[in-house]
Amino acid sequence: MSFRLYDSATRQLDDFVPLVSGKVSIYHCGLTVQSAPHLGHIRKEVVFDVLRRWLTWSGYEVTVIANVTDIDDKILSKSAAQGTEWFSLAYHFERELHEAYSALGCLPPTYEPRATGHIPEMVELIGTLIERGHAYPAPDGSGDVYFDVQSWPQYGELSNQSVANMEPAEDADPRGKRDPRDFALWKGHKDGEPGTASWPAPWGRGRPGWHIECSAMAGKYLGDTFDIHGGGLDLRFPHHENEMAQSRAAGRGFANHWMHNAWVTAAGEKMSKSLGNGALVSEVVQRYPPRAVRYYLVAPHYRSSIEFSDTSLDEAAASLSRIDNFLNRAERDGATTDDTTQIPQAFADAMNDDLGTPGALAVLYKHLRDGNAALNDGRHDESAEAYRSVKAMLGVLGLDPADPIWSQRSAGDTDLSPVIDSLVRSLLEQRATARAARDWSTADAIRDTLAAAGLQIDDTPSGATWSLEK
Repeated sequence: MSFRLYDSATRQLDDFVPLVSGKVSIYHCGLTVQSAPHLGHIRKEVVFDVLRRWLTWSGYEVTVIANVTDIDDKILSKSAAQGTEWFSLAYHFERELHEAYSALGCLPPTYEPRATGHIPEMVELIGTLIERGHAYPAPDGSGDVYFDVQSWPQYGELSNQSVANMEPAEDADPRGKRDPRDFALWKGHKDGEPGTASWPAPWGRGRPGWHIECSAMAGKYLGDTFDIHGGGLDLRFPHHENEMAQSRAAGRGFANHWMHNAWVTAAGEKMSKSLGNGALVSEVVQRYPPRAVRYYLVAPHYRSSIEFSDTSLDEAAASLSRIDNFLNRAERDGATTDDTTQIPQAFADAMNDDLGTPGALAVLYKHLRDGNAALNDGRHDESAEAYRSVKAMLGVLGLDPADPIWSQRSAGDTDLSPVIDSLVRSLLEQRATARAARDWSTADAIRDTLAAAGLQIDDTPSGATWSLEK
């Protein structure tokens, strides 16, 4: 397989070559669990879930590490405002994150480390940076430790910036910094902060800065160098830039490839907590089938932004209905997946070209149309072959309705497809009876009623079938 990936660091499409033959190691930054996840957060989870499924289907053994940031300035601030313990708030939203994963059919990571469980690794990494001359304890006695950006000439290479053009880092009080753009590796404990939110370190009690957390956890589970690091486009700077600088300054190769997905936007603005325009996953999946929400996130290319709207989700739900109608028709015609079919080459070509899901879906719909035509003509072998191909492609995209992961849906997410199918088939039987009796007015009235409901009726040699109008 020749998988080509657009590398956010090199700004070019290159053949992907894993560090270890037959294995792929992936790290992507998880959520800071300060509030409930919205579609902008969960898009990244869906993108990397599809990447994992495709690489697994392609024969690789895939390891995915996705961290949870469970200690952070915002977590402390919000928990204090709510009068609750910081770790209780973080755990509450961590569980909501897991529910969102599950709701949209994402496979759980190979491992999901919490930042608070890896303080020793962070302290060790900070010590290495100090020894190498790339970090320093603040001289003001605060206990803060900073990365010295001027000591690392390559700083800014991921985001294609020069230090001279950067704004000051806003992750700590600037009073102890040599350069306003230096970023915090360790934050000394401050009066008023809970004692449980600090750990011992050579520089005094405190807690880690955000960026050092991911470097330490990636190194712990994937080694000094691994294959792919990614996340949302908004993480490229400063988070990923800082991760790469501190890791390489410590002598680690870190990520060989960087992969960033674009935003979900609302009225042209990036969906975010701070702007208050986030569509919470827990709310959206109550209004739309979770598979349709996943389809909405999968269908565009991962590097293209998506505008959130009810119209887009309605279209996603209609697209899935057309797919499911074909699957139901083919299954009634005797199609099964007992024998595995090969993924169509055109689908593989699209997925191997920088995870090109739009092209892959175009291939899926071609097979769906061919399968429906074969069913209409009574060509059972061809329709069965199309069915197996469509099922295989849906499996890679995480959209197969028979996947057990969709059986974990909430009680409010009821699949009405079998009920609707039964009702429509009953009307088609009445129409067939009327046609046999040459009662054309009744037969036409039933057909007109179904057409008014948005259904297309096809008379085939084996009887009438229905589908949503194209």
